[in-house]
Amino acid sequence: MIDATAHVNGLRRKLARLKDFGRPPARAENVPAERGTASPFWVIVQKEFGDHMRSWRFGILIGIIALACIGSIYAAVTALKDGVKTQDTDTSFLFLQMFTASDGTLPTFTTFVSFLGPLMGIALGFDAINSERGKGTLSRMLSQPIYRDDFIRAKFTASLLLIAVVLYALGFLVMGLGLFTIGYPPTPEEVVRVVLFLAIGVVYVGFWLNLSMLFSIRFRQAATSALSGIALWIFFSVFYSMIMGIVDRATMPPETSALSMLLRHAKMMLALNRLSPSFLFSETTSTMLAPGVRSLGPLTTEQVVGAIASPLPLGQSLLLCWPQLVGLVAATLICFGFSYLLFMRQEIRSRS
Repeated sequence: MIDATAHVNGLRRKLARLKDFGRPPARAENVPAERGTASPFWVIVQKEFGDHMRSWRFGILIGIIALACIGSIYAAVTALKDGVKTQDTDTSFLFLQMFTASDGTLPTFTTFVSFLGPLMGIALGFDAINSERGKGTLSRMLSQPIYRDDFIRAKFTASLLLIAVVLYALGFLVMGLGLFTIGYPPTPEEVVRVVLFLAIGVVYVGFWLNLSMLFSIRFRQAATSALSGIALWIFFSVFYSMIMGIVDRATMPPETSALSMLLRHAKMMLALNRLSPSFLFSETTSTMLAPGVRSLGPLTTEQVVGAIASPLPLGQSLLLCWPQLVGLVAATLICFGFSYLLFMRQEIRSRS
C-alpha cells in the first residue's frame, strides 16, 4: 500500500513537470523574492551607481563642474551686490538671480549646466555597453537569470540617479552659498522654481546620456561612441547657432515687406532653433528662473499694448514652457527607445 501511494505521488510530480514544460519563465519582478534578497534590476543599479562613484573619470568631471559652478556663484554674488547698490536689481525675485546673474567675468550657473551637463551625460554613457562587450562580461552577465531589458534599464537608471544627485547637490550648494552671502532668504515659490529647474536639467542631461548609450550599443569601440557623442554636443552647442544665423540672413525678407511675412520668417527661424536641445533647455530655464518672461516667441505691437508689466505666477510659467519641456522629454524617450530596440535585437556571443 505504501509503495502504491509513493508511485502515485511520483506520477503526479512528473505530470506537473510535463505541464510546466515549455511554459515561459516568470519575470524576476513577478516572482516573490526571498527574504533578504533584491531583484536583479536593483542589484545592477546599485553596482553601476557604486562603480560610477568610485571611478576617476567621474571624480575629475564632477571636480571641473563644481569649480565652474563655484566661479559662477562668485560672479552672481558680485553682480547682485553691485546691482543692489545701484538699485538696478528687481528684489522681488532676488534669490533666483543667483542662477542667472553674472558680472561679465564668468558665465551664469545655467550656462554652465547647459554647456557642461551634456559632457557629464556623455562621460557616463559612452562605454556603458561596448566596454562590457569588449571585456567579455556582457555574455557572462546575461547568461545568468537576468533579462536584457533589466540590464539596459538598470544601466540607464543608475546613471540618471547619479546625474540627479550631482545636479541637485550643486543647485542646493548655490542656494546655500547665496543665502550665506546675500542674506536674503528665498520665498516658497522661488524654492519650487529652483527645484523644477534642476529637474529640467536632469531631463536635459538624461537626453545626452541616452544618446551616448545609443552610440555605445551601435559602435563596438568606446572611442568611436565617445567621439560621436562629443561631436553632436559641439555641433548643437557651438555650430548650430552659427548655421541658423547664416540661414536667417539668407532668408530674411526685406524690411519693407509686410508684417505677416516678417512674422512668418521669425516663426520659421524659431522652429528651426527649437530643433536643438540646448535651445529648448535655455527657453525652459529662462522661463522658470525669470518670472518676468511673458513670451517665448515674437509679439506684435497690438499684443504688447495694454499688457501689465508684472511677473508671471508659477503655474503660468509652467504653461509657457510646457511645449519645450515636453519636447525634451520626448527626445529623451525616443533615444532610449532606439537604444532599447537596438540592444534587444543584437546578437551577444561569448568570447572564447
